[in-house]
Formats: sequence, C-alpha cells, structure tokens
Amino acid sequence: MRKARPFPKFALAATAALLAAPLLTACGSEEHPGAAAVLQDDRITVSQLQSHVGAVRDAQRAQPQADEIIKQTGQLNRSALNSMIFDRVAAKAAANAGVKVSNGELQQYRAQMMQQAGGEKAFETGLVQQYGVAPGKQTDDFIRIQVLGDKLTRSLGVRPGSPEAQPKLMAALAEASKQLKIDVNPRYGSWNDTKVQLDGTKLSWVKQVTGGGTGTARS
Repeated sequence: MRKARPFPKFALAATAALLAAPLLTACGSEEHPGAAAVLQDDRITVSQLQSHVGAVRDAQRAQPQADEIIKQTGQLNRSALNSMIFDRVAAKAAANAGVKVSNGELQQYRAQMMQQAGGEKAFETGLVQQYGVAPGKQTDDFIRIQVLGDKLTRSLGVRPGSPEAQPKLMAALAEASKQLKIDVNPRYGSWNDTKVQLDGTKLSWVKQVTGGGTGTARS
C-alpha cells in the first residue's frame, strides 16, 4: 500500500499532544453527573468522549502500524477531551468576532489537503497517524477548525505567520474560554483559560494557524 504523503500540519490543540493514561470510565463529578466537561449550557458527556476515543482507536487499529500508533497515543482520553473543548472555545471566539465558515471554504480546503496528501485515503490516513483524527465527523471538524482559525486570525487584523498573530489569537481564545466558564471533571484534569487547554497538554493549533500554512482555502 502506498504510503501517505505528508501534508501541512495544521494540528488541533489536542491531537498533537497525546498523553499516556488509561481510558477513564468516570460518571462525572458530583456537580455534573455524567459530564466530562460543562461549558455554560453545553455538556460534553463521558459517553460522547468515549465514543470519540473509540472512533479514533478503531481507525488506528485499521492502520498497518496499529500497535505503534496506539502505543504512542495511550493518553488519548485527555487529548480527545482537550480537542472537544477547544473546538467549542474556537467557535465561541469566532462568534464573538463575527467569523463564519462557508461550505465552499470547507470544500476548497478539503480539496487542497487531499491533493497535497495524494488523495482522500492518504489524507485520512495522515490524520489518523499524525493527529489521532478518525474519518467522518472528526475529519470534518478538523477541517472546519483549520479554516475557522485562519479566518479568525485575519479578522483580528493580523496576518497568519506574523509576529502579532499568536498573541492576538490567544487573547481572543482566552476571552472566549473565560466566557464559557469551563468546568472539567477533575478525573480528566483542569482547564486553563489563559493557555486555552487542559493543564498538561500542548497547544499546537494556535502555533500552526499563526505560523501561516498554505492556501486561500483558509483565508
């Protein structure tokens, strides 16, 4: 089978940093039973988190290097929750800035990434292997967050890749994070509004988006 070609790494905050911890089966905190995290009126349930992780594991097991990939992503629980929370924070920041993403922009970005990766299968394989992103909805969410991130950066009056990009984007995300009043089940850690991440994980999405990348599909 032809090896997937590398493609630009516009990684999500959570998927680039996969820590090592067993899958938790917590039923939620006493304040929010059944919840992995609560964001204002929105809840990320333990069931939703485990479904997300399960989809990633299924996609990883289908890879030729399955054992090695799974070994490297042992703490998938925390990185998956980090990703799910971060997506909501980014959406809130975009809404604050009046930023919207059209279907045409999503399709254009998808087409560019597939072309650079060498086709749809290679693109999806790269996402599974590099970022722990499963085909289907997770891939759609990945694409959306990349387009949204670039447009949000530009809406702040800065060019992705410029020295001003990362601090301005981080400030917008941090403000949105505070507005959402994020409460994480302590079994999964604690959310840091300033860093816009679960403590102990790494935030690469901002660096990738503010680092420029390619293409008008994200502009």
